[in-house]
Amino acid sequence: MLIYKAVYKFLDEGVHAEVLDFPGTITYGETMREARRLLASALVDMAEAALLQGEPLPQPNSSCTDSEADLEEPIHLLLTAASQVSVLPQTPLP
Repeated sequence: MLIYKAVYKFLDEGVHAEVLDFPGTITYGETMREARRLLASALVDMAEAALLQGEPLPQPNSSCTDSEADLEEPIHLLLTAASQVSVLPQTPLP
């Protein structure tokens, strides 16, 4: 499990949510509960996309901060492995 840093900014129309130490992981929710849920989903999506492209995951950096954030908290990334087997070549061997 990797622990990144989530930040939230309360806006008049909702909550901006971002993972500081995982670039590109940003979302918005109408409520804090929705923002947390969407940010967790975005983090998983970003991590899976990076791995599928053969890229390493960013290293968590507990010292990163955003002075404009209204709230900072840890966000946990837990990926599970799935197995899917493809037999290649798909033509029978003699």
